[in-house]
Amino acid sequence: MNANATKYRVNEKSLTDGTPYIVATGVYPIDAEATFECGQCFRFDRVEATHPELYGTSVAYAGVAYGKFIRVMTPDADTLIIENATELDFYELWSEYFSLNIDYAAIIYGIEAKWGRDSRLAEAARTGAGIRILAQEPWEALVSFIISQNNNIPRIKAIIKRLCREYGTSVFAAETDEYSFPTPRRLFEADVDGLFALKMGFRAKYVFDAAEKVTFDPNFLDSVAEARTYGEAEAILTSIKGVGAKVAACTLLFGFRRLNAFPVDVWIRRTIGKYFDRGIPTEADFGELSPYAGIIQQYIFHYERNFER
Repeated sequence: MNANATKYRVNEKSLTDGTPYIVATGVYPIDAEATFECGQCFRFDRVEATHPELYGTSVAYAGVAYGKFIRVMTPDADTLIIENATELDFYELWSEYFSLNIDYAAIIYGIEAKWGRDSRLAEAARTGAGIRILAQEPWEALVSFIISQNNNIPRIKAIIKRLCREYGTSVFAAETDEYSFPTPRRLFEADVDGLFALKMGFRAKYVFDAAEKVTFDPNFLDSVAEARTYGEAEAILTSIKGVGAKVAACTLLFGFRRLNAFPVDVWIRRTIGKYFDRGIPTEADFGELSPYAGIIQQYIFHYERNFER
């Protein structure tokens, strides 16, 4: 199947205070709420739209990615608005961050063609159609999913917020208190005790081990990105204390653009039999859709968590 980029149009505008924002159309399907509430990212929160006279009443999400503070809105499934971003920013960073180079509509069509339009998997895909896999920074994704172990989203967000405030650097954002994600060296220098003080519990020693490995081996993350196979990439990540198959899969999916990664958590393990007769699916089960197994996992996770029947 062909799931290459769809064609979109970008228009840069300015708010009354001079803040730039872009309006990208032709990005179907996209939904900010579904994307930021699906458990893949912990730095964005729901906020009120700052200029409803321009954007309408769509839900807005604000947060920091790649050291930049933005507000994001999707007034409809074909439109993406990013406040505090120029057209140049969009093409250099945000188009890839929101995976606009992937034709999600084609993937959903492929799911319907393979499993049948009336299948549960096709229904899950249509329900979660607006979810986009965010291309997060690898280091941030690794630490975030180490912290996510045996944890809930509000607590994960609170820990990461404390981590960034304590060890990150201030990011300019009017009327907000935002910080970049800390570097590996800053977390290594914090030591286990400094990390434990942020109330991350047993995860502190795992974050420290990750920081130590990446600090003293500058090629550590590059070696993951350049690994020839999924198994090789997973083996490198699982050399970190506390990183098992699930954390590695999440890190590869959300931080390294390995869209074939299929994280298996309690939701997936409990409900996967509704979709695949043999349990956890293999590459053969996905067929030509195997390069997008992680996107399919998100559709299943979203559907089972929000629309279970």
